[in-house]
Amino acid sequence: MTTDRLGELSAAKVAVWLDDLSRVRLSSGGLDQLRREKHVVGVTTNPTIFAKALSDADTYDGQLRDLAVRGVDVEEAVRMLTTYDVRWACDVMRPAYDASGGVDGRVSIEVDPRLAHEAERTVAEAKALWWLVDRPNLFIKIPATEDGLPAITATLAEGISVNVTLIFGLDRYSQVMEAFLAGLEQARANGHDLSTIASVASFFVSRVDTEVDKRLEKIGSDEAKALRGKAAVANARLAYERYSEVFGSDRWQALADAGAHPQRPLWASTSTKNPDYRDVIYVEELIAPGTVNTMPEAVIHAYAEHGETRPDTVTDAYDDARQAFERLAAVGVDMADVIETLEREGVEKFEASWQELLDGVRKSLVAAAQGTGHPGGAAQAGGSA
Repeated sequence: MTTDRLGELSAAKVAVWLDDLSRVRLSSGGLDQLRREKHVVGVTTNPTIFAKALSDADTYDGQLRDLAVRGVDVEEAVRMLTTYDVRWACDVMRPAYDASGGVDGRVSIEVDPRLAHEAERTVAEAKALWWLVDRPNLFIKIPATEDGLPAITATLAEGISVNVTLIFGLDRYSQVMEAFLAGLEQARANGHDLSTIASVASFFVSRVDTEVDKRLEKIGSDEAKALRGKAAVANARLAYERYSEVFGSDRWQALADAGAHPQRPLWASTSTKNPDYRDVIYVEELIAPGTVNTMPEAVIHAYAEHGETRPDTVTDAYDDARQAFERLAAVGVDMADVIETLEREGVEKFEASWQELLDGVRKSLVAAAQGTGHPGGAAQAGGSA
């Protein structure tokens, strides 16, 4: 008998989401196939994913020609192209949304990352995207920068579901959960039905190991090198500990009694960047109830082939995680600086991908207006978050 490893993962109360989207995937039925056959119950996107999708497909040519004829500017064109794909994906994932009572079946679209430090404009764009896609199973992605926190609260207060992205550190994660609770409290005061509002907190994993391992290699001692590949899982496990504390509080219970769903931790950036590491390590080591793991398709297939689902690999490992942090500090790794570096670079990378997307669409609009067809679209972008 064939083992349904992704089914086992789902039974362990880990929601399997896909970290990718393209019009080819939609038009070919590939996304629906993953939903039906691989237990995929959600989709995440980011500027890098869209830049890549538009770079190597002619499936956008017809819409690009129409946009060129209308004479729209590149900013509007990007919004029309990306919201079309996300709306379509929302419809594909609607059965998962209905089956889960609105918890899963979600598709994310990110606000312009150039607004990461402008709260008021972020909220305005979040509302605009919510109107444009016009699907109940949409998530608006907002980066967890310091300026993004009030935007998260304000967006939730409008009754809009939010995927908080680019979370790297524990203290920032605590601030994100506070922003979520405050947003729901304001939404309730504004008369919104809390049962219709959802949120996830996207806690990035593999990038932590990439940055810490680089510093450990530079330190160079045997003790330092023995800690490679330990930081990311420890960091995520301690985040889940904080999640459990916040969502076990009386403050949360009052919101839950009013119909609210908890803000689930979502493990993002779960493809291993170091080929020496097991390719599904950031799935196997982060199995805990009420979590989401968003994976590139390659990781989904790898887990289906050889993933090992053990019941809850997180909550019994808090002490081990703290010890890993203590050992990292002892060899000279400044985790606060690691987190600050990753947040800054995360925003910069998404800004760069957004610019690639704009540049590629601009070229495509010119080519469409001249009748020369698909010019290659946006520049090839790096891997997704």
